[in-house]
Amino acid sequence: MSATSGHPVPSAPPSYEEAMGVNMNYPHPYPVPGQKPDGKGMDPPPHMGQPPPTNNPITVQTVYVQQPVLFYDRPVQMCCPSCNQMIVTRLSYDSGALTWLSCGGLCLLGCIAGCCLIPFCIDSLKDVDHTCPKCSALLGSYKRL
Repeated sequence: MSATSGHPVPSAPPSYEEAMGVNMNYPHPYPVPGQKPDGKGMDPPPHMGQPPPTNNPITVQTVYVQQPVLFYDRPVQMCCPSCNQMIVTRLSYDSGALTWLSCGGLCLLGCIAGCCLIPFCIDSLKDVDHTCPKCSALLGSYKRL
């Protein structure tokens, strides 16, 4: 493509407006950033027809989440959710599944003459209930089985 073929070599390609024939005097269909529109057909401000926003103070509420307490066969120091006091739980023992299974097992082994009732006298074979010593609320239980 030399200049001798009869066509001059352009120095730069035409702009988009020149190539597409866009009239620069025609109004743009969308607002151009940085230019203020004439105001016709504009949407009203978002607070028009509504009361203006007020500067209300923001209320902050702090929530303390207590970790779950695991109850075993020993007293636990904790904050009672019922009376909000720091307490050490009071233990009470009740016959549970392990107590009855131990009794049944001893009966099968031949301990019929009252020896099969020994599991009902042993606290380490019973279920444990944890209560608050101040308000007597039941806080949790520990089941052996």
